Amino acid sequence: MDFLQALVLAVIEGITEFLPVSSTGHMIIASSFFGIAQDDFTKLFTIVIQLGAILSVVVLYFKRFFQTLDFYFKLLVAFIPAVVFGLLFSKKIDALLENPVTVAVSLLIGGIILLKVDDWFSHSHDTETATEITYSQALKIGLFQCLAMIPGVSRSGASIVGGMSQKLSRTVAAEFSFFLAVPTMLGATVKKCYDYYKDGYVLTDEQVNLLIIGNVVAFVVAMLAIKSFIGYLSKNGFKMFGYYRIIVGAALLLIHFFLHELTVI
Repeated sequence: MDFLQALVLAVIEGITEFLPVSSTGHMIIASSFFGIAQDDFTKLFTIVIQLGAILSVVVLYFKRFFQTLDFYFKLLVAFIPAVVFGLLFSKKIDALLENPVTVAVSLLIGGIILLKVDDWFSHSHDTETATEITYSQALKIGLFQCLAMIPGVSRSGASIVGGMSQKLSRTVAAEFSFFLAVPTMLGATVKKCYDYYKDGYVLTDEQVNLLIIGNVVAFVVAMLAIKSFIGYLSKNGFKMFGYYRIIVGAALLLIHFFLHELTVI
């Protein structure tokens, strides 16, 4: 991976991490199009730069993120399903990460769901702020988040839909999804780094620099993306993201089966 490739992936991560379009899916497709080799460092890079993106949540929601212990326990409850499923199915997840067709199909199906989600959950909203979420709601949102282990599903999309199914408004569901990203992405980063060093790899100076650049770029871009997303979502809902996912997913399948087979190097 060179500097330009790292920059491209960091920008994609920053834009897509908190949008319901799948950051991992977009980085897999970008890697396929740009010929970015999916070696062990590249896989580490795509996970670690999520730290920069989630740091933007802490900065933007600084006063609201640092809440009572009760709120953190709720985040922990929502986070636990991802830990359990991640440990149980880590090898299968890694295999799916190397399949662009899985991403395309997930984008397509997820897009259809986003077109309908506002109609499905247009009922009254019982929870007014993210801090008022109950433990039961937190656990159910955490279970929805596990769907995002399938590349292309979207962690934010799955957890937001999960929140709306628990009578949260679009905005409150999105904000809780942002908060939940912090322990989820931090845990994923720690595990990936541990596995990387456990397998005997050591970062070179160049690789460290790429990780620093990637995190900084992802942080800045994610700050802008979150502000834009919340404003748009509260007024317009998910339909635009649904159409986007359907178009991209269908286009990728057409390209793969009729023009040029998409592969992860």
